[in-house]
Amino acid sequence: MQKETLATHYGYDTKVGTGAMAVPIYQSTAYDFGSAQTAANRFTLKELGPIYSRLTNPTLDVFESRIAALEGGKAGISTSSGQAAIFFAIANLAQAGDNIIVAKKIYGGATTLLTHTIKRFGITAKIFDSESVEDLEALIDDNTKAIFFETLSNPQIAIANVEKIVEIADKYGGVTVADNTVATAILFNPIKKGVDVVVHSASKYISGQGLSVAGAIVAGEQLNKKLVGNKRYDHFNTADESYHGLVYADLAGAFDIYTLRIRLSLLRDIGATLSAFNAWQLIQGLETLSIRVKEHSKNALKVAEFLESHPKIKSVNYPGLKSSKLNEYVKANFTDGLASGLLSFEVADFETATSVLDNVKIFSVVVNIGDSKSIITHPASTTHQQLPANELAAAGISPGLIRLSIGLENADDLINDLKEALKWAYLLQKAYMA
Repeated sequence: MQKETLATHYGYDTKVGTGAMAVPIYQSTAYDFGSAQTAANRFTLKELGPIYSRLTNPTLDVFESRIAALEGGKAGISTSSGQAAIFFAIANLAQAGDNIIVAKKIYGGATTLLTHTIKRFGITAKIFDSESVEDLEALIDDNTKAIFFETLSNPQIAIANVEKIVEIADKYGGVTVADNTVATAILFNPIKKGVDVVVHSASKYISGQGLSVAGAIVAGEQLNKKLVGNKRYDHFNTADESYHGLVYADLAGAFDIYTLRIRLSLLRDIGATLSAFNAWQLIQGLETLSIRVKEHSKNALKVAEFLESHPKIKSVNYPGLKSSKLNEYVKANFTDGLASGLLSFEVADFETATSVLDNVKIFSVVVNIGDSKSIITHPASTTHQQLPANELAAAGISPGLIRLSIGLENADDLINDLKEALKWAYLLQKAYMA
């Protein structure tokens, strides 16, 4: 099936149960097992079925299977937020004494989580250039457990050299984790390029209207083979004392053991569970995701072309532009050559940037992306403000950088809004200089 059909139907059969066309919301914390034996069988994995909504829920099952199908993965698991998805994806691989390798161009919250917060868990981070990848191999050692990057980075809109990252990781038996939030499963599938794990902040394009905070993790078909017998990941191959000595590798024939361990260990113990209602809302979002992402992308290209032609704009970051060095890759690897609804551009300085934000009328000053309504953000003072100046510079975030999440409004209206805001920003700057 094609993606549009998968997004609408996969994981739910209307001919089973009541016949409800909409996926039901199972707003329940617990389930009646019917017998002591059934309860015991489910906890020992001899029988599959709902246990407790912190672990399993029928509404979540549909969402998880559907996002996994869209990404071309083996299995999916949902979390209460995108940050929780990133943390679980890494914590499932690394422990105290280990290290991870993280791309320098990623979302600011992910940078803080993976380079600072995670230190408190005894896991250290090394930074690499996900575009050139020239420094990656030298950073890998026996304790390296994951290589994390964004397929389309937020807010720099850089494209990772996925093929080269995968090649190097596979050489050492390491696991790659790609955040595919910006590109979405509609435009790009990292797993088809050999990436092992994909994560999403489902709060963004999947939700589509900023209604639900959520995350998702998808494991690739090849991951079981990589984990089983791999000394780098002994915890998948030795007894888990927290689960009666369960050896995950022994279950590789019946389960995706990567997501299984997240469910039985991290989700069970930490509890960053997605609610049934939010899962239901995200299912609605998936049904229209293909249509929306394509329209977001078409609008973004028009806006990017306007900004590129504006005499006061220093640079525009959008791989859909013909002038972009990334355009050929996008045309060859992204659906219909579309490049998402996210772009960024640089104006003269901090004051000009903030003035633009203060003078837009249609754009909303918000720190979300992927909404049906257009959003404008100043990363240096918001999403990345916690980073010191040297880290901001290394990440390609200047004081004059503005990020746009282009919505579903008329593109001409958005262009006129930016045109007027830029005019007023530079008039005010001129008046100030005088």
